[in-house]
Amino acid sequence: MKRTKVKELLNSTAYGAEIKLQGWVRTFRNNQFIAVNDGSTINNIQAVVDFQNTDEATLKRLTTGAAISIIGELIESMGKGQKVEVKVKTLEILGDSDAEIFPLQPKKHSLEFLREIAHLRFRTNTFNAVFKVRHALAFAVHQFFNEKGFVYLHTPIITASDAEGAGEMFRVTSLDFDNPPRDEAGKVDFKQDFFGKSTNLTVSGQLEGELAAMALGEIYTFGPTFRAENSNTTRHLAEFWMIEPEVAFNDLEDNAALAEGLLQYVIQYALENCADELEFLNNRLLEEEKSKPMDERSEMDLLTKLRFASTSDFERLTYTEAIEILKNSTPNKKKKFKYLIEHWGADLQSEHERYLVEKHFKKPVILTDYPKDIKSFYMRLNDDGKTVRAMDILFPGIGEIIGGSQREERLDYLEKRMDEMHIPKDELYWYLDTRRFGTAPHAGFGLGFERLVLFVTGMTNIRDVIPFPRAPKTAEF
Repeated sequence: MKRTKVKELLNSTAYGAEIKLQGWVRTFRNNQFIAVNDGSTINNIQAVVDFQNTDEATLKRLTTGAAISIIGELIESMGKGQKVEVKVKTLEILGDSDAEIFPLQPKKHSLEFLREIAHLRFRTNTFNAVFKVRHALAFAVHQFFNEKGFVYLHTPIITASDAEGAGEMFRVTSLDFDNPPRDEAGKVDFKQDFFGKSTNLTVSGQLEGELAAMALGEIYTFGPTFRAENSNTTRHLAEFWMIEPEVAFNDLEDNAALAEGLLQYVIQYALENCADELEFLNNRLLEEEKSKPMDERSEMDLLTKLRFASTSDFERLTYTEAIEILKNSTPNKKKKFKYLIEHWGADLQSEHERYLVEKHFKKPVILTDYPKDIKSFYMRLNDDGKTVRAMDILFPGIGEIIGGSQREERLDYLEKRMDEMHIPKDELYWYLDTRRFGTAPHAGFGLGFERLVLFVTGMTNIRDVIPFPRAPKTAEF
């Protein structure tokens, strides 16, 4: 007999039907009620075993985490909280789980503890919900771009270029670490390495994406990116996923509209397709909030916040306007900010971004036209010579969730900017060729996927929205 998933059984009214149920024991109580989950839904189904006519040794093996197979009858439930349950006819233990040593017991575990056993945390309701939502958001991203006619491009994970100019990259090499070949100057001779040059794990697929956009018109990448940045925070990972669209003939306004449309589309998709998971995560957050002082509690619950973000127009303002708001803000005047805003040109920190979103405007914010000195070389210079056509989208609880810009399509301006920032033009000849042959205005952005998942799930640590987090001194599993 083919097994029926728990999700289907919970929605079934085929009372009296004989079914096959397979899953893992969540709880076993009163020697007769088994809560079974098979991963298809966050909800369990109750199986009722006739303990008087079941081998006692088998009953003792019904422990949390054990895998079981049941043939039984689907019946209408007499108990509260469920419409159906399964009356067990035959029961087989597929895999035992020793209750004495199994780390997950039917009680609330801290997220810190679950991070230490990330190979088992999928088995909890919280992470069942988180990774179902993550899946839905990833699917929605592809659906959004597919509906708009974009081409999905796979950009290289191993690259010789540093798209951000930050230098915080993981080196890729096949050379002998203990005895690498050296050149006449005594430096490591990468000409003898696998690729014949120094290579790294990519920090962004943007530059390659621009090449394709200059022919295909509208492309997007969605893949892993890597930063060797020693940031041990709740918002940073060394390995994370990025969504990076690049669109020919778009300006900054088009770019902002595309980004806003993407965010609202995927959030709405999650609301419509992950109702059970988001309700669970919402209730989880409400319980957590009860232990906080009133002034630290969120003004909106998770579901309200998601509905608000998916339907409200994002506030648009320039960096210069934002600096004025921040300079005159109460926390700045009372020196409550860790980084005080004293002058134009300051690099905004997450505390400033969150103030604008959560206190001042109380909605998502699109900031544009940043000082050129704090932004990357490829962003289009404005006529004032001081600012670039950059944009960041700021979200409540997260800060920056998207960073993008209209790209500098003018060859002379781009070369001058690269010289100023000491970026070798000869190594990026292929990038400059897009400006030599048929250059056109174009724009794009990068959306950190984990930050999106963080926002939609209401989780507070980015390591809890990726299956196996990679961070400084953290590469388990």
